[in-house]
Amino acid sequence: MYDMYQVIVNVLLTALISVMLTPLVRKLSFKVGAVDVPNKRRVNKETMPSMGGLAIYLTFFFSLFVLQPVQLSISVPIFLGATIVLLTGIVDDIKEISPKAKMLGLIIAAVVIVLMNDLTVVQVSVPFMEDIFLPTWIGFPLTIFWILAITNSINLIDGLDGLASGVSIIALTTMGIIGVFFLESASFVTSIIIFTLVGAIIGFLPYNFFPARIYLGDTGALFLGFMISVMSLYGLKNVTLITLIIPIVILGIPITDTVYAMLRRKLNKMPMSSADRHHMHHRLMSLGLTHKQTVLVIYLIAGIFSMIALLYPLSSLYGSILITIALLIGLEIFIELIGLVGEDRRPLLKKLSRFVDKLNNKDNK
Repeated sequence: MYDMYQVIVNVLLTALISVMLTPLVRKLSFKVGAVDVPNKRRVNKETMPSMGGLAIYLTFFFSLFVLQPVQLSISVPIFLGATIVLLTGIVDDIKEISPKAKMLGLIIAAVVIVLMNDLTVVQVSVPFMEDIFLPTWIGFPLTIFWILAITNSINLIDGLDGLASGVSIIALTTMGIIGVFFLESASFVTSIIIFTLVGAIIGFLPYNFFPARIYLGDTGALFLGFMISVMSLYGLKNVTLITLIIPIVILGIPITDTVYAMLRRKLNKMPMSSADRHHMHHRLMSLGLTHKQTVLVIYLIAGIFSMIALLYPLSSLYGSILITIALLIGLEIFIELIGLVGEDRRPLLKKLSRFVDKLNNKDNK
């Protein structure tokens, strides 16, 4: 049995250590040249240190190895994979490496942690059907793809002060709660790891929230995305319809932004790796919201996603299906309202408008 009081105290200590360590990492970022210089793509008006993820990384692993009751057989593979990701991010923050080089670092890290912790998805349970057992040559690349997709989606939303770190706190906290109350006892250690990471991010957030004094940088955004993807995998090895949906809903903000960014670039015949200013936070700001208001609105939406995710373990299969349908319809309406794909691409709203017009015409007759 775990001493819950001690675990909670250690999480609070983790947050305190992060608060003290972040200013030191800020000074280090300036010294090594890990800074964001203002340009057309940046929202910052002055040069900002961009290696803030190092503070979260150092605090998290100090707590994991020294304070929390986590076995080395679990923590060491996470440490090795995360360190590869962190080094990739640090190099990118200092020298800005190519997307291919960055992806190579992420692939190596993903392969290391999947092989060392045996995280390959091996079984899929579909309602009204027999379980599907995936051969390694299918399950392994799918698992690697999941890690890469979630890691990059967190990196994509890191466009405003405190946005990626705050959304990560909300997503991780939800995962931790589900791990404590709804999954088997063996997953409880995963929740300890998750809440420890949450403590490290909370200590960093005051320096990262608007107006930020330090950015996550690729060092932090890639590290957080990697950790979120790996933590979600601990409950995904034997996949059911619900265990597949839950992490997707929890990560609704970064996944939605990434999917619609890909769709937008496809429709506009742009390279997938090209950057633009039409991400969710850009669209909300174009509607008149301030920097701070945009971040808070996305926090609120992320919180709604998390609340919906918490309903799945309590619902029947048919209830989960209805929740999913309602969520998809509501999400599509929101996406079209803010013009995430394009202001002229609003198929559902146009159909609803025509339907309302027909009803009005019938009433007038």
